[in-house]
Amino acid sequence: MSLFTRSRQLSDTTEGRAEPDDDTATANPEDRTATANPEDGTAADIPEDDSATADPKDDTAADGPQSAPPAQEPPSGQPPEATPSGAAKPGWFGWRRHYPRTARGVSIGTTVSAGALVLFALLMPNRIERLEFPSFVRIPAEGVLLAGLLLALPPKPRRITAVVTGVFLGLVTVLKFVDMGFYQILARPFDLVLDWILVENATDFLRETFGRTGQVLAVTGVIVLFVALLVLTTLAVVRLTNLMTRHRPAAGRTVLMLGTAWITCMTLGVQIGTVPIATKGTAEFIGNRVDAVRAGLQDARIFDKQAAVDAFAKTPPDQLLTGLRGKDVLFTFIESYGRVAIDDPAMARQTDAVLKEGTGRLKAAGFESRSGWLRSPVTGAGSWLAHSTFLSGLWIKNQQRYRSLTTSDRMTLTKYFGKSGAWRTVGIVPGVRRAWPEGKFFGLDHIYDSENLGYHGPYFSWTPVPDQFSMEAFQRLEHGKKDREPIMAEIILASSHNPWSPIARMIDWDDLGDGSVFHRIKKEGTDPAEVWKDPEKVRTEYRRAIEYSLRSLTEWVERYGDEDTVVVFLGDHQPVPTVTAGDTGKDVPVTIVAHDKRVLDRVAGWGWTDGLKPAGDAPRWGMDQFRDRFMTAYGPQG
Repeated sequence: MSLFTRSRQLSDTTEGRAEPDDDTATANPEDRTATANPEDGTAADIPEDDSATADPKDDTAADGPQSAPPAQEPPSGQPPEATPSGAAKPGWFGWRRHYPRTARGVSIGTTVSAGALVLFALLMPNRIERLEFPSFVRIPAEGVLLAGLLLALPPKPRRITAVVTGVFLGLVTVLKFVDMGFYQILARPFDLVLDWILVENATDFLRETFGRTGQVLAVTGVIVLFVALLVLTTLAVVRLTNLMTRHRPAAGRTVLMLGTAWITCMTLGVQIGTVPIATKGTAEFIGNRVDAVRAGLQDARIFDKQAAVDAFAKTPPDQLLTGLRGKDVLFTFIESYGRVAIDDPAMARQTDAVLKEGTGRLKAAGFESRSGWLRSPVTGAGSWLAHSTFLSGLWIKNQQRYRSLTTSDRMTLTKYFGKSGAWRTVGIVPGVRRAWPEGKFFGLDHIYDSENLGYHGPYFSWTPVPDQFSMEAFQRLEHGKKDREPIMAEIILASSHNPWSPIARMIDWDDLGDGSVFHRIKKEGTDPAEVWKDPEKVRTEYRRAIEYSLRSLTEWVERYGDEDTVVVFLGDHQPVPTVTAGDTGKDVPVTIVAHDKRVLDRVAGWGWTDGLKPAGDAPRWGMDQFRDRFMTAYGPQG
């Protein structure tokens, strides 16, 4: 017996020793020269040496004792023990040793899963509509280069690089998932600098829509998935790195072939449908985010320069808004009232009927109206950014600008009404349910939130107070008072806020009472969990919510308006992409309603459309342009 054979037998009978690197390596116990495993075709990395093999007839061939017992066969029906060539690793509780075929299958399955996860992370787009089969059969340049790098590095740097790469790849994947959510709600990617405040807003929305339990479950689920994804991508990269290292020649050839294929496909423009085979999408994704971060950091300086310019800053108070003196002026925002409600064929007929009915009823009551389009800075959500853009005359496209604005001395449209000394300024903001320190910035003498409108009915999903009740509360608390001064009111109607289920419906104004009647109406409404299973149902409920908001406003004007009433109402932004069906436009309707013909004569040059519905080719301005145009039209020179 040779020294080699003896040493292998001794090591195999010793528990707790180091395991071989490749858990798939096995040997034939009848072959003393450690030949290839006939089951997996892999050869043990043991050089053959004439000195390591003894002729059984030569007593001088073995240098060690000849008393080592031969390997014994296990009893029938029992799993084999480790073989002299280094059989399967023990594994947990020895299951790998007892079930080598199962262990091998698990090992292969885990490796395949690791490869699939890494490819998924590299190839996954950041928009749901791009999740299609061709997207996942491409060659990622980043994967080819990373594999080549890992093969070239020494052991310790290689291990560190594999772990760092796995964590980074997990973070990139998480960011892509977050982007998907942002595209679905805001039709834009997540801003790594400016959007962190929206996380708190999102959790508040979950609590207000699904309750405290729903909020906790959702947040917990997101955290668990986040951690799991980071761990799994890291383990996957480490496992694939170890596999490439053990099979370095084959891995090197594979990387070379994939690199050549990538260059060829990129040069020839090979595609599957419209999807190119060769991609560097992850690198471009990261590059775009770096550019966005850089732009976000520079945006503050740009905004400060824009905010310093105000054409009316030096206008004397008695020269402000002279064309509206003595009038009650209402600036009313209708949540999510976007162009899609008017233009989309699935909604146009019903919305058009409501607008035509409203135009006719207002005209019968002595009111005329003009309508156009404004382009909002946001879509899907972010109403406060649109409101502040409209009132400040600045393009408030992100939370950083909003914070800069509300901590500055910039004059808003509402402030200029207050500065003139000719109006009492009030806010009807039923969507506000807690302290709102920014409200002071807008220069309102008094703010009525959801807690002091006198409402004792139920919430309708996110909406604390139905629009009809909000308008009736404004009449009761401010507009209906006798011997009062003219009012300028900012009114934010919330019934058309996502998720549009359940929604209120119009009832007789005399039956509103304290709002308790809406308990019965809510029970008659739809279930948001059911509605959101079907995009068409979502679109239907959205349209019905917009119709309700429009009727609440126009019926209030018809019922309570007089010759001194002027109403400017508009949408704040388009609804979520589920409703817009992928349309990324940001246009919203805007309308001026007045009883006094002279009020509308001042904006005759705007080219707006008669009635509550703007024509498709009506003028379209940025929402930030409205403040200065409005103040010019109703100033001394208007």
